[in-house]
Amino acid sequence: MGRGREGGGIYPELAALGIRKGATPALQSQVGRLTALLPSIELARAELSRQGPTLDEKTVHRMARQLGAEVLTTRTRDLQRFREGRLPAGQEMAGQYVVAEVDGGRIRIRTQVKTTKRRGVKYRRKIRVEWREPKLLIVYLSDRKGRMLKGTRPWIDGTMNGPDHLMELLAFHLHRLGAARAKAVSFVSDGAPWIWNRWDWVVGRAGLDPKRIERVLDCCHAVHHVSLALQALRMEETERVATYRTLRHQLRAGRSREVVATLRAMADGQSPDSDVWREIEFLDKHEAHLRYDWFRYRRRPLGSGAVESAIRRVINLRLKGNGIYWREENAEAMLVLRAAALTGRWQETMERTQAEMANDRRRDWQWEAPDIVGELNSGVAIKPPPLQPELAQDAEVFAA
Repeated sequence: MGRGREGGGIYPELAALGIRKGATPALQSQVGRLTALLPSIELARAELSRQGPTLDEKTVHRMARQLGAEVLTTRTRDLQRFREGRLPAGQEMAGQYVVAEVDGGRIRIRTQVKTTKRRGVKYRRKIRVEWREPKLLIVYLSDRKGRMLKGTRPWIDGTMNGPDHLMELLAFHLHRLGAARAKAVSFVSDGAPWIWNRWDWVVGRAGLDPKRIERVLDCCHAVHHVSLALQALRMEETERVATYRTLRHQLRAGRSREVVATLRAMADGQSPDSDVWREIEFLDKHEAHLRYDWFRYRRRPLGSGAVESAIRRVINLRLKGNGIYWREENAEAMLVLRAAALTGRWQETMERTQAEMANDRRRDWQWEAPDIVGELNSGVAIKPPPLQPELAQDAEVFAA
């Protein structure tokens, strides 16, 4: 038959079985998993040869890249269903305590800017390498001590396409896992504006009950801002350390108003341009998110250590390092593969991807993120996606 959009002949029977270019789904899964877990393509190829299949490095790289693109394509199609209201809500989080955390990492991305070819000389490719921030999210169930519920696995996802895309991913996961039926949902993060400016959009888009939402500023980051304020006052070392310990104890006890009042009194007479006022304004703005005594009483998490650990395990140990730089599309593909492997969700991810690609082999995973800040500034109420009739009936029964 003729050559199709994928660049090869069309074989419906093989496509339905997930076989392409002589590789079965089991081999593709094995290659992708080893590539995601091991530090390099070469180590993955060597491990494969010890287990049986002997593949060259280019083949391993191609298979892992294609598998990652298919996982991203499946996610994009599910996002489209979420936007259109055709994605049913799950039951995993019904009646549970849910914690959602987001943060950003740091990797190097390469972009080809020039290619020259001379007679008798090999190609010369000029590239530009720059630091980029992959955004990562983690969602998990917590126990009555604010820790990850024993025997459960978290959900980790991420993107290279900026904060709007990440927040839509978060709303998508909360919806498909049934967070609207959870007992409580806690959003925990550091004080980055790109995070806090979008929480309201996530709550509305996922259809969460605002009365069962808690926003927590990571305690360690809050304490760090107290330390920065004291450093800006240029106090003597002994006095600064003693004052810091006192204010840290008060902050962790939920007495944030006393902490801000103390810092204002100490900063009286300082220049309006002094850094101390910026730190005071930050703590004052987040006063409602510093009620650590109430959060402790409610047995909710006080820190964002889960997402910090996820960034280290998913991003830093595989995508970041000396002499490592990625194409943007390859970095995001590797991110989702490694997240699936480390959270113990590899098999379900592969089954979902294979079923989706059996219907449509096109790998079209590019996604246009919503303008979240623009929607919030417009003043129009943010509504969750419309529900199908049978799903709306279930929601009415639950509300009753």
